Amino acid sequence: MSKKSKQCQLQHKYLCKPRITPQILKKGMKVKDLVDEYSRSGAFNAGRLAEACKLYCHMLDEDATIGLTLSGAMTPTGMGGIIITLIENGFIDFIISTGANLYHDLHFALNLPIHQGDFRVDDTELYEAGIERIYDIFITDELLLKTDKFIQDVAKKYFKTKPISTADFHYILGKAVLADTPSPHLSFVAQAAKYNVPIFVSSPGDSSIGMNLSYLKLQGKNLIVDTDLDVIQTTAIVFNSKKNGVVSIGGGSPKNFYMQTQPTLAQILDINKGGHDYFIQITTDAPQWGGLSGATPMEAISWGKIRKESIKNHVVVYSDATIAMPILAGYVLSERKHRTKKSLYKHLEAYISQLKKHVK
Repeated sequence: MSKKSKQCQLQHKYLCKPRITPQILKKGMKVKDLVDEYSRSGAFNAGRLAEACKLYCHMLDEDATIGLTLSGAMTPTGMGGIIITLIENGFIDFIISTGANLYHDLHFALNLPIHQGDFRVDDTELYEAGIERIYDIFITDELLLKTDKFIQDVAKKYFKTKPISTADFHYILGKAVLADTPSPHLSFVAQAAKYNVPIFVSSPGDSSIGMNLSYLKLQGKNLIVDTDLDVIQTTAIVFNSKKNGVVSIGGGSPKNFYMQTQPTLAQILDINKGGHDYFIQITTDAPQWGGLSGATPMEAISWGKIRKESIKNHVVVYSDATIAMPILAGYVLSERKHRTKKSLYKHLEAYISQLKKHVK
C-alpha cells in the first residue's frame, strides 16, 4: 500500500463523523434545542453532555434498571427536586447516596430554611452566629437540631432487634416524612418511599443520620443497621435485571458501591454477568490522581465492572453537576414519556431468594 493510499484510509477512518458548524442560538430555545446544538459541535464537554443525554434516553428505551449514585452534598443546592421528577417519571429505579444528601433533603420537608450565602465571608463570624456554610450555602444550628430530633423520633418508634439494611431504614424514614412533615413533596427521600425506590447509603456512619443513630444506641435504643445487607440487596437488584445502567453524580463511595455489584457477582459468587451495560458520570475529578471519583469507565472494564464491548455505552462529562445534571434531566424528560416504575423495594426479598438459588 502506498503512503498516499494509507493516508486516505486513515482519513476515512478518523474523519467519518459530521463536520463541526457554528452553534446557532435562537430566542425561545428549549433544553432539547440547546443539547442539539451541543451535539452539532460535539466538542469538549458540551459534546460529552450531548452524548450523555442520548445515552440516558437509550437506557430508558432498553428498559435498563437505572441506578443513581449521589456523592457530596448536592441536595442543599436544590437538586433534590430534579431527583423527585426523575423518580416520578420512572427514570430512576434505585439510589446510592452519601448520608449528607439524605440529611439535608429532610430540611425541605420540615420547612426549615436553607439560605443562599457567599463563600467570601468570615467563617469565624459564621460560627459565632450559629451558621454553618456549605461553600456558598448557609444553614443554622437550629435547623440541624430540629432535623436531628425528627430522625431520633422516627428511629425510636421503629426500635427492632433484627438487623435492617440502610434501604429499609430510609424507607421507614421516608414514610415518616410523608406522614409527619409539612412539605413531603419537596423531599426525594419521601418520594422514593412513596414509589418504592430503595435508597442505600454506602457509608451510613459518615453523616448526621449515622450520628443520631449512634446517639440512640448509647441510650440503649439501638436500631441495628447491617451494611452487609446493603451489599446483598444491591447485588440482587443487578443480578435480577436484564440490563443495568447508572447515572453517577461525582464519584466516591456511592459510585464504587454501585460498580462493585458486578465483581461481587463474578469474583465472589462466581456468577459472571460480564459487567454493567451503561455508565454516565458527571464529575470534576481527573483520573491521574488515582482517586475513585476520577476513575474512568475504561479502568472499570479492567475490573469487570463495565462490559468490554460497551465502549459506546459509557460517557464521562467533566462538569459541575449543578450545571450538567439539570440539562441531562431536562433533556430526557422532554424526549421520553413516563416509564412504568419498577418499584424495586417491594421486590428485594424475592430478588435475594433468586440470587441465593444461584450461589454455589
